Amino acid sequence: MTYDLYIGDPSFSSWSLRGWLIFEKFGIPYRQHLLGIYDGKPNAELAELSPTRLLPLMRTPDGILVGDTLAIAETLVERHPENGLWPADPAARGLARWMAAEMHSGFGALRSACPMQLLHVYEGFVASEGVLADLARLEDLWSMARSRHGASGPWLFGAYSIADAFYAPVAARIAGHDLKVGGVAADYVAQTLTDPAFRKWRAMGLERSYDPVPYAKDLPHRPWPIA
Repeated sequence: MTYDLYIGDPSFSSWSLRGWLIFEKFGIPYRQHLLGIYDGKPNAELAELSPTRLLPLMRTPDGILVGDTLAIAETLVERHPENGLWPADPAARGLARWMAAEMHSGFGALRSACPMQLLHVYEGFVASEGVLADLARLEDLWSMARSRHGASGPWLFGAYSIADAFYAPVAARIAGHDLKVGGVAADYVAQTLTDPAFRKWRAMGLERSYDPVPYAKDLPHRPWPIA
């Protein structure tokens, strides 16, 4: 019972990272198909699969094509209830779903100003008021989850859940733009960056090079904090 998972370039495709982490962290069998979307070349396979040319996409073992990370996540929850993709506790599960939905539709200032890139850490980036507001909201959400439901482990709800997959690209944005956050948030960013699955994803991205580099900023930079 193996799925087909179509992803974009790991160094830059934040939505693909979400979908991939759900498969990887919960041991759901998949075949990976990397469809480059940042090299400036036409991609006939992607155009055929998705008129919107958005990734990730998932094809179920019975041939159903599902796009969008939230739809992919909920489809996998239905098909693999034993894998514990959401927290078991109803209160924790409700908050986790709320947080994933808010990530799915919100934080526009942070997303726009700080695209995910896993190559290096920019120095001297100046956050706008909108970005600072998004960071404050993130800190509130992460602190709420950790204080209410995170005592059993290092993730937002103790054990890893879909919520962590959804917030992994945000942790990468914070690290990649050297954004300053408080202790709980900083610890969570470090937890994400040192996770073996995240490091595996970043290593896949480093196998490819780009000229020009997508989302490049005219700022000095230093090496990524976790090799």
